[in-house]
Amino acid sequence: MFHYLDNAATTPVRPEAAQAALEAMTEGWGNPSSQYSFGAQAAAQVKRWRADVAWALGCQPEELFFTSCGSESNNWAIYGALELNRRGGRHIVTTAIEHAAVLEPCKALERQGYEVTYLPPDRHGNLDPRQAEEALRPDTVFVSMMLVNNELGTVLPVKETAQAVKKVGCPALIHCDAVQGFLKVPFTPKELGVDLLSVSGHKIHAPKGVGALYIRKGLKLPPLIRGGGQEGGYRSGTEATGQLAAFAAAARLGAASMEEDAARMSGLKAYAIERLAQAAPEAVVLAGGGAPHILPITLPGYKSEVVVRFLSDRGICVSSGSACHKGRPSHVFAALKLAKPQLDGALRVSFSYDTTREDVDALVQGLKEASEALFTTLS
Repeated sequence: MFHYLDNAATTPVRPEAAQAALEAMTEGWGNPSSQYSFGAQAAAQVKRWRADVAWALGCQPEELFFTSCGSESNNWAIYGALELNRRGGRHIVTTAIEHAAVLEPCKALERQGYEVTYLPPDRHGNLDPRQAEEALRPDTVFVSMMLVNNELGTVLPVKETAQAVKKVGCPALIHCDAVQGFLKVPFTPKELGVDLLSVSGHKIHAPKGVGALYIRKGLKLPPLIRGGGQEGGYRSGTEATGQLAAFAAAARLGAASMEEDAARMSGLKAYAIERLAQAAPEAVVLAGGGAPHILPITLPGYKSEVVVRFLSDRGICVSSGSACHKGRPSHVFAALKLAKPQLDGALRVSFSYDTTREDVDALVQGLKEASEALFTTLS
């Protein structure tokens, strides 16, 4: 029996999304830039897919630009915003718990002379909106804050931060990595008050290899890729129509059932916390989080990578943090200033619309067995 509980890393592709991709690749495979009717039909499909994803996100189609993934969207937002705002200053504000696709560009920019302020979370992974306001300076040109932390499930104060930027008259452009928030918590880019916002397909049951960047109407971000002029001239390259078709299908379905799915995942999360307390009290919940699909826990005194392998051998999939860490210690868990035993044993459990109570029960039993079987070697 297979129990998948790592949906924050990637999600299984919905059958409807896979079917949409198949049809796009086998029936409507024309080049959207071609001038004959077959190409025009493909171009019309791309237009429809863009409108579908934009509808799910709550923005205008002309504000949505397709990319290959959330990381590309983040990088484009950062470097594009700084090029656009290059005369305004060289100060950036972000958080210490952003995804590596934000933190690594910031580190590279520091080596180029930019100054970056990293806002620290509290013990539970939350940030106070006043932290960002106090960090703003006259030379702040860019602010990036994720909506939902990918390892803790905490919802960060993006809207309040955007309001603070505007209140003090700061010229900074505001970016939000909403990869883990899209179709998990309710928002629109306009409601958040951001200029740029990143999403990804494989977190919402579309295939890997597709994402999007929201660019506020009127903001002329520099092109990411120059060439054939696709994506309104912002990102040249022949459109990946199969991925776009699947992204649109997953977005349509996810938006239609978002409220129901969120309630289901919240219920599973509460059930998991209850069952852990009853059957595996050694496991400690690290953060409640506002997002319904992410539950960070720890088995203090046990090495998380050992526990992950132990569970994997029993068909249970969880992670020790973001998949992008590839076994390295999580900077997110480290930012909580946990005691070393808790930090060493940190795990991330994440749910989907099709996760079951049986999956949770298997996890709880697996953790109970891990604490018993591994105790003598790791105590």
